[in-house]
Amino acid sequence: MDESMILARGLRKSFGDFEAVRGIDVDVRRGEAFGFLGPNGAGKSSTMRMVAAVSPVSGGELRILGLDPAVDGPSIRARIGVCPQEDTLDTELTVRDNLYVYGRYFGLPRKEVRERVEELLEFVQLTEKSGAMVEDLSGGMKRRLTIARSLINRPDVLLLDEPTTGLDPQARHVVWDRLFRLKQQGVTLVLTTHYMDEAEQLCDRLVVMDKGLIVAEGSPLELIGAHSTREVAELRFGVGEHEALAEKVADLGDRVEVLPDRLLVYSDDGEEVIARVHERGLQPVAVLVRRSTLEDVFLRLTGRTLVD
Repeated sequence: MDESMILARGLRKSFGDFEAVRGIDVDVRRGEAFGFLGPNGAGKSSTMRMVAAVSPVSGGELRILGLDPAVDGPSIRARIGVCPQEDTLDTELTVRDNLYVYGRYFGLPRKEVRERVEELLEFVQLTEKSGAMVEDLSGGMKRRLTIARSLINRPDVLLLDEPTTGLDPQARHVVWDRLFRLKQQGVTLVLTTHYMDEAEQLCDRLVVMDKGLIVAEGSPLELIGAHSTREVAELRFGVGEHEALAEKVADLGDRVEVLPDRLLVYSDDGEEVIARVHERGLQPVAVLVRRSTLEDVFLRLTGRTLVD
């Protein structure tokens, strides 16, 4: 677990005068699931492309599997798997042939590829669909096939860019289960995701990026403990009342956030907050007490403003 699979120090990526990644330090250890979180434009994709050894480093140091991508790119790419955000499957081939042809790209012997294809079809639960054309698959099946394809070369590191975007909850949980099994087998996972529950489910550690910098790092629980409270009380009042009422409940928690449709009171005891709100004669239209989540941390660190 102490061996570094990806080690970056002062890593930078520039496009002309624009610096997308502004000097970050990352250390991904063997066998862990490591996540990159951040809004659009935070630098996640630029970082992942450098880690995949397909985009040159503009500054700093980067070692992948102990190798320098500037000189060892082919050797690195032979030992990693990449699952892109968009499925890039060959729609004119069957499920089985998509895997077989991709395996041959790696120069694997025919017999080995055939055996590997059958293993992966079973692993991603697509054996019964092996003869089907890709265009006949559901979104979840296509995603599982893309993951299977990225595993054809038995990679030491698997890079996943938004692995479950666009999937329904059932399909997402199937993908989560497959990824968890890979981690149990010793595969190092590096992923980007916009789903905070996905990050909480899958990641041992993660970094939150914003404007090309890392603004927080730790396990999901460590981040919640450092940047939020144990619970959040949500108070809904009438339309347009929340700004004025925020001052009346400001002392009930560590902080109060005003949203257009509700107040969020961050506290270690949400039920106590609700009781004291009623003691003060305030009558919310609706109340909810929930535990703090990684989403609370993410929004506090990166803001709620929409980034295009």
